[in-house]
Parts: sequence; structure tokens; C-alpha cells
Amino acid sequence: MRIRTFSIGKTNVDYVKDGVAQFNSRITKYCKYEWEEIPDVKNRAKLPKADLKKEEGKLILKRLQPGERLILLDENGKGFSSLKFSSWLNNSINIQVKNICFVIGGAYGFSDEVYARAEVKIALSPMTFNHQIIRLLFAEQLYRAFTIIRGEPYHHE
Repeated sequence: MRIRTFSIGKTNVDYVKDGVAQFNSRITKYCKYEWEEIPDVKNRAKLPKADLKKEEGKLILKRLQPGERLILLDENGKGFSSLKFSSWLNNSINIQVKNICFVIGGAYGFSDEVYARAEVKIALSPMTFNHQIIRLLFAEQLYRAFTIIRGEPYHHE
């Protein structure tokens, strides 16, 4: 099984880049894992929000592999504690034979086409964070989930 994470646009904040890289290297101990930054849409500042989401959606959907589970990180998704997320991930790994692709969208969320293709929406918090910070938060939570699954001492209850 393979897990991938897509994020829209480049990370231009050094501490986010460094933190994501650190957690991503740790995650590769537990599974085949890749993180891909999808380039920003050209002339994005001139596009209406709906058109921008549609163009970003095309970039996301064309990268999905056949049968890959699409999981959106979305403020309107289901909220999990770290323990419940690790349990959900473990069940997904053990029960599902499909690969998983998590997606962090752009500043305005996802297109209707991406929502229609998604199997699950997950909210990392009821608070709103910019899509740069979410990268670091998600990378840490994915790493934390694997340490919980393996019974390693990273997570404290």
C-alpha cells in the first residue's frame, strides 16, 4: 500500500518546508510515502474563485491513480482526535487494498468535481488555518498516527 499527499502551490515559508520535510522522512519508515506539490495555476490572481477551484481540481484529478482513495483535508470534513485518526488510518491500511491520496487544497477549497470523487473529508481542526500551515500540521499528524499504530512513545495520553 502507498500513501501520497498532494498540496496546491509551492511552500514559500522555510519553517513549513523544513518541518514537512522532517516529518515526511520519518513517515517513510512506516509505508511507501510521497508528497507532491502541485504547481499553482497560471494567472491565478486574475481568475474568479470558482474557475480557480475548477483548474486546481483538474490538476488534482489527473494525478490520481486508478482505484486510489481520495481523502480531502477540508474544514467541513469529519473531525478526529489523534487516536481516532490513527485508528481510522490503521483500518484503512488493513481493510482496504487501495492506495490512499490525501489532498490539501488551495486557499478556496476544492471544485465540485474533486468533492464528487472524494471518499472522505477530514477536518484537522474546527479552527481555520492557511493552507501553508496545514501542510505542517497534517505531516505531523500522519507521523503521529503511525507512531500510535506501532505503539511508539511519540504520542502521550
